[in-house]
Amino acid sequence: MKLLQSSLLLCLSASATMSYGQALDGEALRLLQASLKDSTLDAQAQLTNTKRALALDLSHQYAQLAPILQTEINQYQLAVNADDILSQHRLNDNVITKADASIRRVKGLSAKADSLVQVRLADETMLTPWQQGESPLFAYEPDGDESQWDYIEAFDIHGQVHQLDVYNLPQQPVFVVGIDSKKAFVAGLEVMRATFAEAQSAKKDGALLSRAQTQAVADKPISTTVIKQISLKDDHEPWISGRAEIYGIVTGVDPSREEPVLDIVEMPYLDYADTTYYPNQIIIHWERYRWAAADMILMEHDDGTNYKVLATKLLEAAEQILKSIPDPEAQGYALIPQITNGILSVMPDAWFTNDDDFVDVYYTLLEGVEYPNLNGANGNAMTSFAPLVIQPRP
Repeated sequence: MKLLQSSLLLCLSASATMSYGQALDGEALRLLQASLKDSTLDAQAQLTNTKRALALDLSHQYAQLAPILQTEINQYQLAVNADDILSQHRLNDNVITKADASIRRVKGLSAKADSLVQVRLADETMLTPWQQGESPLFAYEPDGDESQWDYIEAFDIHGQVHQLDVYNLPQQPVFVVGIDSKKAFVAGLEVMRATFAEAQSAKKDGALLSRAQTQAVADKPISTTVIKQISLKDDHEPWISGRAEIYGIVTGVDPSREEPVLDIVEMPYLDYADTTYYPNQIIIHWERYRWAAADMILMEHDDGTNYKVLATKLLEAAEQILKSIPDPEAQGYALIPQITNGILSVMPDAWFTNDDDFVDVYYTLLEGVEYPNLNGANGNAMTSFAPLVIQPRP
């Protein structure tokens, strides 16, 4: 961080013959390009440098950006996607375009029309002061463990650096520049599901159910487990982090083969800690799991996650654990926690330093069993599970 700040000051000092705005614009692009070329930077560091360059660039272009934000930001919508910003054709899109390509590459997402860059007003209480003309700051979320953050860096509309408190909401309006977590999250889960499906398909040797077999399955009752209610403990998230994006990874063993089964379950309602939700959501389809037993890992979307790499590592870990057991049937469902622990072991150590990535884990959920107010192994989640049998159409 200090190196980047020093680079910014040096650039501004060396640009005495340029306009102040030109120096800022050039520095934002230089920071971004340097980050993309530095192969030694990890994904999280590259994304942080990308977001920093975006915040600096948009603070410089605030005169052109303000009318767009005033049109798009209101009490019902505090965030605006870069596509909506650039559709007005008022901004220099050089930094935004390169930043979006960088984000997709780091996260293992294919190029699509929709941008993943987002500008979000940090809190609804800032809306009125900003609409009444108070000058905003442009901030970005730092990388690493939030407990180690000294401050939140932000730029004013003149490009000057401000250091904001990590936990106390700023008095001045702040726009958070970063990733549209909802779009990135949905796209990432699609990548993970596709990776799991490809692996399972490759091991089926092309075998397909006949129409009669498919109909026979459809005519049977479907045994499931649902989440009746769920809550996470208040983890005192920094104001800059915004809403959570939680998903579940259900783990078990295929009923017909010695292969692990991994299912991804989106939980779009689970936005905030210290809040109880009542989704009645199906979380497990039991026909997919041997021994009528499964585990569930709760995860939160992280900006630095490469979903293709993550899905591949999870599959490899689960397969290695299962192959290392000479007689799975002898252990039965007792081996499922071993698979889950193997999956957890390949996740980066940084994911366990705060609640931004690994949230909690439930071991050995059994078919047909009700679990009221069940604490996760980490004590961060409390969930009520209940069996649900769905009858076929008469």
